[in-house]
Amino acid sequence: MDKQLVIIPTYNEKENIENIIRTVFGLGDYHILIVEDNSPDGTADIVKRLMQEFPERLFIEERKGKLGLGTAYIHGFKWALAHDYDYVFEMDADFSHDPHDLARLYRACSEDGADLAVGSRYCNGVNVLNWPMSRLLMSYYGSAYVRIILGIPVHDTTAGFKCYKADTLRAIDFDKIHHIGYGFQIEMKFTVWKLGFKIQEVSIIFKDRTLGTSKMSKGIFSEAIFGVIGLKIRSWFRKWERVQ
Repeated sequence: MDKQLVIIPTYNEKENIENIIRTVFGLGDYHILIVEDNSPDGTADIVKRLMQEFPERLFIEERKGKLGLGTAYIHGFKWALAHDYDYVFEMDADFSHDPHDLARLYRACSEDGADLAVGSRYCNGVNVLNWPMSRLLMSYYGSAYVRIILGIPVHDTTAGFKCYKADTLRAIDFDKIHHIGYGFQIEMKFTVWKLGFKIQEVSIIFKDRTLGTSKMSKGIFSEAIFGVIGLKIRSWFRKWERVQ
């Protein structure tokens, strides 16, 4: 049976963390790694309590503070590879990503041959609920802009709900990943594509969080979008080779 790990980065997610963990465990034989950035609200304490209930399935890696989404996921990727997982998911803690879609992302990789499956808000129309129009337009046209500049065949370039084959992650030199914020999501997809892997989008419905505080801001999103120019320029001078 394939070993599947769901990585969930957290900062101040006490309202959601127990429910998301219980929901994921109720859907299948998943393992969960929480990458916790020293939340002052007690998120880590909740996870540690649940670890007693779910030994050998729930794990936590604690960091000293908010070090960026990208570094949290890279920390999780390295942990996953060191523990021999076959498939590795990225997922938010706030239920904006429906845990029931984990199985669909997994099948895209395990049955359809994708090396990276992306839970996409935009590959089949626009499937976003409860966002203000300004944020929706910023996200949708931002993704279109990234697709045009980078030439990447992905509609939802900033998506953060994904499933990687472990071999895909093993082929990436994480030291060459520059973005640590939301631009990380763009850079990882671009890197996977440039290395010759197959990316498949899986249409999902994205729901804005109802509990807790969003970590997204216009500044964070703008940083990701403007960073695309630098990413494109660097790509001209880089030799794209898989790590052996």
